[in-house]
Amino acid sequence: MSQVPERRPSPYPGQEEINGLLRSLEGRFNEVQLDTIYDAYLLAAEAHDGQTRKSGEAYIFHPLAVARIVAEMNLDSQSVVCAILHDVLEDTEITRDELESQFGEDVASVVDGLSKLTSLEFSSAVEKQAANFQKMMLAMVHDIRVILIKLADRLHNMRTLGVMIPEKKRRIARETLEIFAPIANRLGIYAIKNELEDLGFKSLHPMRYRILEEAVGRARINRRQLVEKVEERIADKLNEQGIRGTVRGREKHLYSLYLKMRDRQMSFQEVYDVYALRVVVPSESDCYRTLGVVHSVHKPVPGKFKDYIAIPKANGYQSLHTMLQHPAGVHVEVQIRSQDMDEYAETGVTAHWIYRDGSKSTAQQNTRQWLSNLADMQQSADTEVEFLENVKVDLFPREIYVFSPKSDIYQLPKNATPVDFAYAVHSQIGNTCITAKVDKRWASLSTPLKSGQTVEVVTSENATPSPLWLNFVVTAKARTAIRHYLKNLDQAKASQFGRRLIDRALGRYSHNIEDITEERMNVMLDELHLADTEALFVDVGLGNHLPSRIAARLVGHENSEGETELPKPTNESGPLLVEGREGSVLSLAKCCHPIPGDNIQGFITPGKGVLVHRSSCRNIKRFARRPREWVNVEWSPDYNGDFLAVITLELENKPGALARVATTLHSMRSNIEDVDIENPGDKNTVMRFALTAENRHHLARIIRRLRNLSLVQRVRRDY
Repeated sequence: MSQVPERRPSPYPGQEEINGLLRSLEGRFNEVQLDTIYDAYLLAAEAHDGQTRKSGEAYIFHPLAVARIVAEMNLDSQSVVCAILHDVLEDTEITRDELESQFGEDVASVVDGLSKLTSLEFSSAVEKQAANFQKMMLAMVHDIRVILIKLADRLHNMRTLGVMIPEKKRRIARETLEIFAPIANRLGIYAIKNELEDLGFKSLHPMRYRILEEAVGRARINRRQLVEKVEERIADKLNEQGIRGTVRGREKHLYSLYLKMRDRQMSFQEVYDVYALRVVVPSESDCYRTLGVVHSVHKPVPGKFKDYIAIPKANGYQSLHTMLQHPAGVHVEVQIRSQDMDEYAETGVTAHWIYRDGSKSTAQQNTRQWLSNLADMQQSADTEVEFLENVKVDLFPREIYVFSPKSDIYQLPKNATPVDFAYAVHSQIGNTCITAKVDKRWASLSTPLKSGQTVEVVTSENATPSPLWLNFVVTAKARTAIRHYLKNLDQAKASQFGRRLIDRALGRYSHNIEDITEERMNVMLDELHLADTEALFVDVGLGNHLPSRIAARLVGHENSEGETELPKPTNESGPLLVEGREGSVLSLAKCCHPIPGDNIQGFITPGKGVLVHRSSCRNIKRFARRPREWVNVEWSPDYNGDFLAVITLELENKPGALARVATTLHSMRSNIEDVDIENPGDKNTVMRFALTAENRHHLARIIRRLRNLSLVQRVRRDY
């Protein structure tokens, strides 16, 4: 056993552990790097002196254990240093400047990225978790070692979770399964991903874990002998063909078995791939030769072959997967891969961390692209919680592979649509897509795509994203981009509408926006804690401030006691015209569905701008004592589009009744948006239709035509 060179002994715990770590690293790092690792231990041991973990052991044993895991991941010496120091900024008096002066900017930056946001206050635990997660992910964009060390930290915490109280164990386990294990999977680090999943499963569902573990133990006795015979036959066949390779059995880890049983509603006896074989050969070409050998041993199961070599998974994983039908009626899964593929399958992005020429591996380049997408998502997300949810969506894909017309391959989650594909190609293509061709046939933008299809997106310069797309897109990139566009669009509309409302309110005092001095406007902005007039217009447009009050305060003046005196209105401004296309800032109430020709009244509604109700709407009563929130509105002579109305029909319960009503509505140029059967009886049935009408006169003609149908007993317009 090699001897660790003499170094200044530490009076703190962990001396034996650091010596063992240094011995394991002697062949990889030079003396200067090993000395730096030891210096990091000395600083951390002193900083954590007196601190203990829940188990009662000295705290320094945790960062040393994390450093050991990081070393096993074959990361660089700086990563080992950062692992030892990863908690000093959060839990000790050590400052970032001290770390930077002793270990350099890179180490200080990574350790800072690993530290939580301890100085901020949050309204909820979810918000705090999301903020910490966002900080970690953004630090990871700049240096991927942040997340790799965090995974090692989480792995050691999960290994020692037994001392925690049950509630905290479940919370940490759920977070591990929802966030950290999927990240390890996305980075291709299957060894850590599988262990995190099994440990999380054990803590979150201990009874299910124990029952499944016992079932696997019993099956091991029954199936192992059969799998070993298949293993021997494949090995013999490889030797006959002159292919050098190793064949070994693999037991599926418990959490993946549990997910398969839960998601597919299967019993344990129905799970056929509890055991699998892995064949590792020297090269890629040997993989395909081996596939033929394997299929000569037993017949393959149709539809169970997957070529992840030609089309790797998003995390860079490559392998051939096939399923053999054993004569005993048992299915045996076989994975075939090269030695490089096998190493990557275990260590993912950390495999061949830096090539000899200093370049990055393909897996690291793929990861860099993913990190770039994360940065885009962060910029477009409104809140940390939204960012966290978007990343979760991105971390749980079930891949499909589709082609562009130029035969470029795009990997998308299961149930992805042409809109998801369009945004995967480029955000601008997504924003301007209007329809698509799938395998040269026209398809709607909501059509779920399937592997192997060729997708062509048709765009238009004048097209814009639709809010309806949010109902069917599945990729985080598409969802974030659509929300970002709509948010900016709504802000612009709200700003224009807010300015219009304030101008109308100022008109009552014979003023307009241009008459307000900058000084008076700044006083108002300071009182409302708003950054600029644009923010004021947006707030008023969204109904968060009443334009009448804003206008009165803008034209008022302070008396000797510092109180604002409001002048009396000098004239009445004209009504606000409703055209029917105002959208988020001037909208038609869904409780009464006003249409042109109805008497209407507008009301300022926080977060929604002006809501327009029918004057006969029963919900108007709650505004009766709040006249400041009233807005005088009228239908514009230039209104356009179709408006939603609701009618209720009582009709005879006869075959084809609904079809006759639908035909009549179609002949009247009215579309049925929704149908609700409220009271299906033996003789008569009550149906509630949401339909389109151009105006009140058009709706009246529709109702008269329906009353003329012999099977219709009653028709009335509804609220």
